[in-house]
Amino acid sequence: MAYIISGIQQLGVGVPNVHEGFKWYRQNFGIDIPILDEASEANLMLPYTGQKPHQRHAILAISGKGGGGLEIWQYTSRTPQPCPFTIELGDLGILIGKIKTENIQESFAFFNKKGVTILSEITENPIKQKHFYIKDLYGNMFEIIESTEMFGESEHATGGPIGAVLGVTDMEKSIKFYADILGYDKILIDRQGEFDDLKNLPSGGNKCRRVILTHSKPREGSFSVMLGNSYIELIKVFDRTPRKIFENRFWGDLGFIHLCFDIKNMNDLRAKCAEKSYPFTVDSGTNFEMGAAAGHFSYIEDPDGTLIEFVETFKIPILKKLGWYLDLRKRKPEKPLPNWMLKTLRFSRVKD
Repeated sequence: MAYIISGIQQLGVGVPNVHEGFKWYRQNFGIDIPILDEASEANLMLPYTGQKPHQRHAILAISGKGGGGLEIWQYTSRTPQPCPFTIELGDLGILIGKIKTENIQESFAFFNKKGVTILSEITENPIKQKHFYIKDLYGNMFEIIESTEMFGESEHATGGPIGAVLGVTDMEKSIKFYADILGYDKILIDRQGEFDDLKNLPSGGNKCRRVILTHSKPREGSFSVMLGNSYIELIKVFDRTPRKIFENRFWGDLGFIHLCFDIKNMNDLRAKCAEKSYPFTVDSGTNFEMGAAAGHFSYIEDPDGTLIEFVETFKIPILKKLGWYLDLRKRKPEKPLPNWMLKTLRFSRVKD
């Protein structure tokens, strides 16, 4: 069986306080349904944690409106380190998380009222999506994008992540990587120059090459309907040498730490990645338990070293209070879970 990518499962973000971070993201984005909440030792990420295991606390939460989730991640055995420089557009790594909203005006007004740092007015990006940019309480940048694709209900107009903006050095090589391995084979825009909608971002007024990718085929798999369509935006700068955002820092330090995809058939994916010269750098093995969930995870690096995670989910809690867990190994891998089943996750919402 060929591997299946169901969509972006989550965007990882390293924070100094996991409970404070979760509170901010649920109160401002409506990402308030925890799928896992676990404090334990991260002992499988040694290539990216100084070859030593470290204690950490992670909360993976999603929105009732769908999209991916946020994995909010805090070191507890060491002080997480910030990026030592101001991150500018085109630096290498994950620059911006893309968050969907069903009403761009409502979201703009909401963030303005809440005192969130808004970086731009509502404009259109080159593919005619209405959007604007904000910063979270830690200075991470998010792009709020209007979308008609919502999965369920939430008190917020926003849903979860539907993509990311990444800095790259070799655009052709990166386009090929995201197409060949991750299925982002449709180029929506490939343009070079200055972009009005980026001008308020750090170094956003400079000349760059900007490519926005999506997938030409609908995603399949258990969570494909909930996760929805997604976008990868690549930025290459010309007027300076870009810096690696996580150079001399650990995975899990402050900022966007990885982009994670929900997949089926890890063995086939491993073979494909090796064939394309992007071998797994971390592999949990056949089964890994994380809180109430279980699965198999792995990591690869994109051409510039940005970490891409894959998770093959075996078991998730549907109604944790009633002890209802779903074993996904007993289902057809390409078949989406029923909407009603996934919508029962809302009963685990954390309310403020």
